[in-house]
Order: sequence, then structure tokens, then C-alpha cells
Amino acid sequence: QDKCRVARTLDMIGERWTPLILRDLFLKGPRRFQDFQDSLAGVAPNTLSARLKDMEERGLISRKLYSEHPPRLEYHLTRKGKSLGPILKALSDWGQRNG
Repeated sequence: QDKCRVARTLDMIGERWTPLILRDLFLKGPRRFQDFQDSLAGVAPNTLSARLKDMEERGLISRKLYSEHPPRLEYHLTRKGKSLGPILKALSDWGQRNG
């Protein structure tokens, strides 16, 4: 709790790929692992898996089983994850103006 608020936020969403995973969930809704692999060119499967696990542990996303045979999962934004919408919008707007 001693860290500044910006540092705490970056600890949560500052890892490479995390903002892009969030972007996909905001723009496209629930996604499967393969959906992320297809849209995030260059992300290694083990890195994607680690990011999704970390985001789930931090309460930003949740996994839901949508097929039992074979087991398949979809990733959804949680209320906490959805609260990042204005931050991602601000990043997008800044990138459009200054990119």
C-alpha cells in the first residue's frame, strides 16, 4: 500500500500483452484462448497463458467453461476489469492524437 497509485495500477496492467488482452475483451466480448492467439500477433502461448492466469488472479477476468467435452474455456471481464474501460479509452485516444 506504500506504492503510489500509478505504480500500483501499472503493476496490475503494465505487463506486455495485458492491455491488448483487455482491449480485445472490451471490443469483442468474451474470447477463447485461440481468439487471443489469432489477434495478438507474436504472443507466445506460454506468455499468453501466464498473462491470462495473472489477470484472473488479480480479478480482472474470469474463466467460464462453455464445453465439457472437450473442456473449453471463455474469458470474460469481471466488474473490476470493466472498470478499466476509461483508462483503455484514454490510452486509445492519446495514441490516435499522438501516434
